[in-house]
Amino acid sequence: MIRRTRPTRVCTAKKTAVEDSFEDISQGDVSEEEEEWLPEPKAPKRQSKAEPKVNNPPVKKMTKPRDPKPEASGKPAAKRTRAPRAKKTAAAGPAEGSSVWEGSSGTRKTVKEERLSFAVPDKTPNDTDGAESIWPSSSQQPLPVKKEEPEDDFTFEEPSPKKLKTSAAPQGVSVRRAKPTQGLKSDLQMNWNLVEVLSAKTQLEGWVCTNLVQLFQEENTIPFIVRYRKELINHMDADAVREVQLALEDLCSVSKRSQSICQTLKKEGVLTAELEEALKNCTGAEELDHVYAPYKKGSKLSKARRAKQLGLEPAALALLQAPQTLNLQTWVQPQVEGLSSLNEVAAGVGQILADMMAKDKDTLAYVRSLCDRNPVTLQSSLSKTALKDKGEKPKDVDKFHLYCDFTSNVQRLQHHQVLAINRGENLKILTVKVNIPDRVKSEFCRWCVNVRWWPKGYAAEEKMEILKGAAEDSYKRLILPLLSRSYRSSLTAAAEKESASMFVRNLRQRLLMCPVRGRVLMGVDPGFRHGCKLAILSPTSQILHTDVVYLHSPGGPREAERLRHLMVKYNCQTVAIGNGKACRETETFFADLIAKKFFHPLDVCYCITNEAGASIYSVSPEAVKEMPDLDPNLRSAVSIGRRVQDPLGELVKIDPKHIGIGTYQHDVSQTSLKAALDAVVQECVSFVGVDINMCSETLMRYVAGLNAGRARNIVEWREKNGPFLNREQLKLVKGLGPKSFQQCAGFIRVNPENGQAPCSNTAGGVQGTAPPKRGKGKGKALSAGDCQPNPLDQTCIHPESYSTTLRFLALIKSEVQEVGQPELKWRVEDRVKLGGLEALARTLDTSPETLQLLVDGLTQPPGFDIRQDFEQADFKRGIISMADLQAGVVLTGRVENTTLFGAFVDIGVGRSGLIHKSRITPEKLPTQRRGRSLALGPGERVEVRVLNVDSQRGRIGLDLLRVVT
Repeated sequence: MIRRTRPTRVCTAKKTAVEDSFEDISQGDVSEEEEEWLPEPKAPKRQSKAEPKVNNPPVKKMTKPRDPKPEASGKPAAKRTRAPRAKKTAAAGPAEGSSVWEGSSGTRKTVKEERLSFAVPDKTPNDTDGAESIWPSSSQQPLPVKKEEPEDDFTFEEPSPKKLKTSAAPQGVSVRRAKPTQGLKSDLQMNWNLVEVLSAKTQLEGWVCTNLVQLFQEENTIPFIVRYRKELINHMDADAVREVQLALEDLCSVSKRSQSICQTLKKEGVLTAELEEALKNCTGAEELDHVYAPYKKGSKLSKARRAKQLGLEPAALALLQAPQTLNLQTWVQPQVEGLSSLNEVAAGVGQILADMMAKDKDTLAYVRSLCDRNPVTLQSSLSKTALKDKGEKPKDVDKFHLYCDFTSNVQRLQHHQVLAINRGENLKILTVKVNIPDRVKSEFCRWCVNVRWWPKGYAAEEKMEILKGAAEDSYKRLILPLLSRSYRSSLTAAAEKESASMFVRNLRQRLLMCPVRGRVLMGVDPGFRHGCKLAILSPTSQILHTDVVYLHSPGGPREAERLRHLMVKYNCQTVAIGNGKACRETETFFADLIAKKFFHPLDVCYCITNEAGASIYSVSPEAVKEMPDLDPNLRSAVSIGRRVQDPLGELVKIDPKHIGIGTYQHDVSQTSLKAALDAVVQECVSFVGVDINMCSETLMRYVAGLNAGRARNIVEWREKNGPFLNREQLKLVKGLGPKSFQQCAGFIRVNPENGQAPCSNTAGGVQGTAPPKRGKGKGKALSAGDCQPNPLDQTCIHPESYSTTLRFLALIKSEVQEVGQPELKWRVEDRVKLGGLEALARTLDTSPETLQLLVDGLTQPPGFDIRQDFEQADFKRGIISMADLQAGVVLTGRVENTTLFGAFVDIGVGRSGLIHKSRITPEKLPTQRRGRSLALGPGERVEVRVLNVDSQRGRIGLDLLRVVT
């Protein structure tokens, strides 16, 4: 009888010695711990085993049938008639976001250019439909967009045949859909249920996963799902939904690759029922590789396969099923290599048994449970190559001195430590090993022989020895390498995921910083030899003046007079200084002038802003197109100023990886990182909303449902026909079909002040011009009434909810023209308080979540910006130096960047200090922020205490006291 031990609980609260070494590090000094601080140049990627090319079966080309030739009699051939066009059903536009558009035949039409949210398994690698990138980076040329013909009479106000009843969803009741995953399940062709596996991987309720799978199948974007379908996803945030989307894509990828492997092995004639079953049981790429590895082309024939080719598989099965009937002597064939002796036969049988054990699902689950109950460690040491090169490249080796003799339990290993160790291994400086205790092997072998693989019948001692040897061989030769790879890959995946998540959260907080409105602002790109580049911008970010002043030359006083003349001339009282080279000296120059009241009567203040990526943007095609006559250096000054006036509008023009907020960004998958960063940019732009008549093409392409091609078409329509008067006119834009309109409409604002052109009696016409022509047979254009401004188009209310909104306004005896006025806000709030939100939602036949969104849209003032509650630039008039700092001094600063090991804080001394993550504890955070995934984010104001100052190395250690709200 095997005694089972309880799993021990591992304490993770203790701080390791390695973490202690990070407390006195500073961002500016590049030394032995620089990999913990600053992004390094891109390290070589980890070499992965090349996967053999899977030969897809050739596809036969179908020849087009020829038209019948005219008869010889000379009679004209019968005229070919075109099939009658299918009539549209009344439910042409789903009210709840369904992408189903039914004709008389009831078949589903697929919009070609809409981007798939995950890989559809029934497509081959050569398929290109839906593969177009909707969100290219600003540095890439937009790709051509397939034309999507808009439907004629689609609307969101008519009921859909698949309208969902979702009021019970937040209470945990599954929202039933018509066959939610039936099509995908049949395409996957796996032995597991998609929703069940997805629920287990993401730790979400099954009904939430069911709804998310259906929403992604309908090609809904994450911003649309999070804002307008929150009752279906139990109020998940965008990051959580994105994790589910990635997990779903991984499962679909595993299914697709499993089918491809099965086809390949079937062609080669080695696919057995057991092997196909094992492949279809795999739920991850790692499991799939483990099963497929012995059959890859180019790999050596495994021992088990050689034994099976010798015909020993029946003997191995007989040892387990009926050992008393097995006589190994009868399998001996002296003339055949591998069967020439009894020992060779026994070895072959053992190798087959070892292979069976290594691929058995229950056996692998048991050995993993043993590892969970025992201390598994990761060990890194200096490699032999590094020892030889230590004299030639001491700096490279010294960077990893913390990990030259390092051992840690895998459960206590920090994410930044994993990435640092991986980088050292890729550079061939470190050797890494996973240590699994020997007792795991002994318990595993005992369990295999006595429990899982116990023979069904009496087995002689020599046969039991074969079984014991097979268990030991299976563990040492097959399972142990699998466990080591599994630990390394899982640690790396978790570390890369956390690094990317940290990058995403930092980027979101940086993009959503509060804009500085209504100020004439001077952007300064500081410099010594080439001078300080200036750009004076109007409150609407128009360029008023550009110049170059040499503040740090002997003629500084003369340049100061020029500076004052410009600031008085343009009434500029706000200065934004880039934090690059000469920033500290330029800040001192302005602070001295402000202290002397040099700019009187102007009350001048300044702020320091991060200029990362400004120089890259200044030479980009977007900058050249936007400012063709400006020198690239002056474009940088313009970009610095606009980052303060409108951070979101300016930063979307720059590749997020160049904004300077990442940690280990070069050590993670660049494809996954780019997809995540593009997704968060889309999320931020969508949630803030864009004025369709004012925003740039670059900003518009990041709205959910749009891409570069559609944004370009909208701008062309706007230039040709004048400003948009309402959201309905978006339906006239080429390539903007029902699905695209549904996804983007709620995030687009139409401000009547920016669209005051008169509308003609025909659709789309402006100032008496003819409406834009529709293609032949494309249906009628919008009516003249559809060209009238709609006050709801200024709000976050989606057009699919306009009819509900009008019923609600009628209920409180109000008009749509009162949207945003204080009187309407009072009436709405009184009505909600009177009956309660849920009761009112039942009266209006909608969900409480949708009603809350309507209430928000009706009560928010005109021009409402969600960023007004976020942090904005910190303006000041004086500075302190690093020499003024002493241990114990309490200061107020602003978080610049958050990393995996702490947060950097700008305290105004020209050098950022570090708050180690061990000092960012929940009790120091406001109550409402304790549950956030990002305790501190860029732009937040904090009160800190100086712990230590190292002037020589430029390092400042800080302790968090509180978050300033």
